Amino acid sequence: MPLIINLRQLEHKDLSLEGELAAADLEMEQVDELIHVSNPLRYKLEVQRIGLDLLVQGSIALTLECECARCLNPFQHELSFPDWSCHLPLEGEEKAEVINDSVDLTPYIREDILLAFPQHPLCEEECGGLKNPSAIGAKSSNGIKQTSETLSAWAELNKLKL
Repeated sequence: MPLIINLRQLEHKDLSLEGELAAADLEMEQVDELIHVSNPLRYKLEVQRIGLDLLVQGSIALTLECECARCLNPFQHELSFPDWSCHLPLEGEEKAEVINDSVDLTPYIREDILLAFPQHPLCEEECGGLKNPSAIGAKSSNGIKQTSETLSAWAELNKLKL
């Protein structure tokens, strides 16, 4: 269920929200082939009505399931927004969509999460990438087992007699 704020509840006092939002509600299944959102979003938010606007402040956090862009090993990446805030005007050109006296915060949270996705997720900063094929006995296209000497493009050129 999306994160929905009922504006009628804000008429007399501010609202405190704490809980989890299911990964499916974020609707980010096919955003990136190396990043998967399968864990719930954790949130602790304070919602205030200021005049004709809403101010939402608090913290949100999400653990992403990633594959390293260099070595393809799986790892987890924590996205944390300890001081997240969102200002939503309820009138004017850029007003938030109000349906049945409620505003859905999910699209605003989704946008900030997408902007924070790692460009090239790495399991560690010094990741060396895939292991050297010669170390695991890789075979060339003609089926011959390669060694470190034959893997070099220059090794074949050195055999030429000019």
